[in-house]
Amino acid sequence: MDIRTFRPDDEPSVVALWERCGLVRPWNDPHKDIARKLEVQPQFFLVGLNDGAIVATVMAGYEGHRGWVNYLAVDPSHQRRGYARRMMNEAERLLRLEGCPKINLQVRSSNHDVTEFYRRIGFAVDDVVSLGKRLEHDPPAR
Repeated sequence: MDIRTFRPDDEPSVVALWERCGLVRPWNDPHKDIARKLEVQPQFFLVGLNDGAIVATVMAGYEGHRGWVNYLAVDPSHQRRGYARRMMNEAERLLRLEGCPKINLQVRSSNHDVTEFYRRIGFAVDDVVSLGKRLEHDPPAR
């Protein structure tokens, strides 16, 4: 798998991948999420390619205090090959270069397999409560 920065013409393939991985939710328009990311640290939006096809993504960011990871996805037909670990390693490498001291991420509490994946690569559950407040309400994704 080759890893590179997202390009605008990757969008249809990336959204389709996120849909296959069950990451798209009605309250988050993936096209708007991509457009927003391209405005803020687009160098931290990575795609993984196998034979030229996008099979993995990760979207990271750093605001000076913590790094964040979103949209880690690996095509179901390419899972269990180390691709997620490689995508995370590259995201971590880029965040370290920025001086990022810690990465946070959120996993749905029902997603035990993903939680275990993150534990295996060195993440631990923090004793915190995750809160959120929508500042913009996206219409349902098309």
